[in-house]
Amino acid sequence: MTDPYRFAGRTAVLTGAASGIGEQLAYGLAQRGSHLVLVDVDAERLEPVVARIRAAHPALEVTPLIADLSDRAQATGVAERVLAAHPTIGLLINNAGIALGGRFDQVSVEQFEQVMNVNFRAPMLLIHALLPALTATPGSHIVNMSSLFGLISPYGQSAYSASKFALRGLSQVLRAELAENGVGVTTVHPGGIRTRIAQSALVGTGVPAADREPHQRIFDALLTYPPSKAAEQILNAVTRRKARLLIASSAKLPDLLARLAPVGHARIMQAITNTLTHRSRTPSPAAAVPPSPSSPPTDTRPPAASTAPSSPPSTTPPPSASAAPSSLTTTPSSSGSTDMPVAPAGEPSAEGGR
Repeated sequence: MTDPYRFAGRTAVLTGAASGIGEQLAYGLAQRGSHLVLVDVDAERLEPVVARIRAAHPALEVTPLIADLSDRAQATGVAERVLAAHPTIGLLINNAGIALGGRFDQVSVEQFEQVMNVNFRAPMLLIHALLPALTATPGSHIVNMSSLFGLISPYGQSAYSASKFALRGLSQVLRAELAENGVGVTTVHPGGIRTRIAQSALVGTGVPAADREPHQRIFDALLTYPPSKAAEQILNAVTRRKARLLIASSAKLPDLLARLAPVGHARIMQAITNTLTHRSRTPSPAAAVPPSPSSPPTDTRPPAASTAPSSPPSTTPPPSASAAPSSLTTTPSSSGSTDMPVAPAGEPSAEGGR
């Protein structure tokens, strides 16, 4: 498959579109002339994203859908609404995701399943349901957002890493199977991307309360790569039909290390992480305070519409999925995907993405 992907005039379906990499992908797709279906669980954050795009690109069709993708009925409902309005789809980007920190014995089965449902089952359901619309579009493409933790398996990330390895495996199989239909597949492995994932990460029910905020802050300090740059790399990879994309040295170096030391790389990575965070297993209060970023991340938001000031990041885990809307609406929503879950109960691990 050598022909470049054409964005202009085609419909792109993007999950996790309200913040982080997803928000920047939405802006980049609009700039390239794609009609958009933007999916997120957070209506409040998605609304200004939709408003900016509509103001800057009035000729484009922009459809927001609010859905909790951990719920199977809502995930399939998204596919049904998309198919009803768009019999052909040029691009599907499975970017939505959630993180969960804690050792395997500290997370509940329900929490583990929630992560698997959002990070793996929802992309699988959307691909399966939307495949007829994708194959009906010559040269269509699928992007699945895996993670650095889909390449290595760090301490305290059993659910997140399992979900990202599963998505990576599905992507590789689909790339082989769908090639004869002209559908391309790109697997993305982001490193430490500056997004809200550390603030919004779930925490295992068995993780001591005193461990949560310090570990969350340490982890957040490791997320430094601008999401706008990550989004641009992803869209360039789609144009070039790349099979795999690693973003930032925080993904490339661990990937290389895992190849060179497939058994011992985990201990090496842990030692590096401990050095970077200046802490041992029991962090001091001083070590828990992240350094101030040297420069703010770039933002490629269109200038046409004004934005409301963002609220300060929360250091408490988000509400459970049951608090999400129980039905799909076409009101704007916002969530966003990033790619570095926090590991509050063990050694911190650094990664980032949606």
